[in-house]
Amino acid sequence: MAQEFDLIVIGAGPGGYPAALRAAEGGRRVAVIEKDELGGTCLNRGCIPTKTLLHASGLYRRLQEAQAEGLSVSEAHVDMARLQERRLEVISSLREGIAVQFQKKGVTLFTGTGRILEKEKVLVTTGKEEILLTAPRILIAAGAKTAVPPIPGIDLPGVEDSAGLLARQEPYDSLIIIGGGVIGMEFASFYSDLGKKVTVLEAMDRILPGMDREISQNLKMILKKRGVDIHTKASVTRVERMEEGGFVCYYEEKGQAFSASAKGLLAAVGRRADGESVWSGQLLGPSGTERGRIPVDENYRTRIPGIYAVGDVTGGIQLAHAATAEGLLALDHMEGREPSIDRRVIPSCVYTDPEIACAGLTCEEAKVSGVPVKTAKYIMSLNGKSVLSGQERGFIRLVAREDNEKIVGAQLMCARATDMIGELALAISRGITAGELAGVIHPHPTFGEGIGEAARLLQQERT
Repeated sequence: MAQEFDLIVIGAGPGGYPAALRAAEGGRRVAVIEKDELGGTCLNRGCIPTKTLLHASGLYRRLQEAQAEGLSVSEAHVDMARLQERRLEVISSLREGIAVQFQKKGVTLFTGTGRILEKEKVLVTTGKEEILLTAPRILIAAGAKTAVPPIPGIDLPGVEDSAGLLARQEPYDSLIIIGGGVIGMEFASFYSDLGKKVTVLEAMDRILPGMDREISQNLKMILKKRGVDIHTKASVTRVERMEEGGFVCYYEEKGQAFSASAKGLLAAVGRRADGESVWSGQLLGPSGTERGRIPVDENYRTRIPGIYAVGDVTGGIQLAHAATAEGLLALDHMEGREPSIDRRVIPSCVYTDPEIACAGLTCEEAKVSGVPVKTAKYIMSLNGKSVLSGQERGFIRLVAREDNEKIVGAQLMCARATDMIGELALAISRGITAGELAGVIHPHPTFGEGIGEAARLLQQERT
């Protein structure tokens, strides 16, 4: 006999569990199906464990540089066993927090795979049994899986994905990273902090190709200064295993053939939507997914009434906070409410050192869109908190419309950028002007003062 609910959520990651909790708070009977662990990729194999390791490695690197600040440290070393224990402790603590919230709100959790048989019916397969669930609304938040590039040898045993590299008890002495996107650059930062040899091979003309060009250039210079060997416009042609252990990558750069070797190899070329496994073939048909992506409309509805999809599985922006927003917006539509979240402004963050955060339009994007803008950049070497804490080169750039000085974009590369971008996302979302932002008193000394200074410079800028 089927178990009846008001809402079934497939996937307990950032796209699924917040929506489930919100629905339960509203008195709905909610079932969540998760084939792995609560929290999804973000909590277990992505955002949280990566930043845990980066926090520790950044402290270690700063210890090596502490003499300039009057501190003498001898025999500092990285205890990888303890660091991995810490990673697991953080994950466990946050995972348990989700479980407790499920219990308090009355959300029913099923551990297993969920497959939609037909409208309003989902079959849960656990290790022991099959359970039929029914609900008038279904939310798919199945996430994404590691993309495997079509490179000969990339599937050799020992080639790492991000999850495998995170769990290593001992870091490789040398590492090649195929891909200079966010995942690749964060691992490059972690390994270089530990003093390991790192080579990055990026096919595009710059690292972090989806971000502001100056940010990409600055990060490349900073990481090169720390010993990272970065190659752009580098097309990997094949991978081979070396007899003595490790791998060699053959690649082409500027029309010439080269090779790089290392003990470890990370394929960090992104992730692809994982929507095929949640559908019954008879229900969806051959055109139901597009390379794993589930197509949705502006309200996250699939082509089947009552079934919604959000987050990475839709092939959109692959960010945890975007997935959460989409899940809550899908729930708003199910419940007949006005949207509770402004999805027009989605910040992007990179947890290198210095941190990187962006929201809204870059100057280049504004020009392409035909939006007349003016910009101003505040150099953080003038910021008291940056100087006293020995930060690397950094800046805060604001982009505003020419006609009314409303903030439409922000790019930050400095300490605490990922914490400060929220203020600027709010400014963009609410149409705040440079003058209004400059009129806010920021405490001193803080990194956030740079926002006010950038806003004042923007006021002075003449188009």
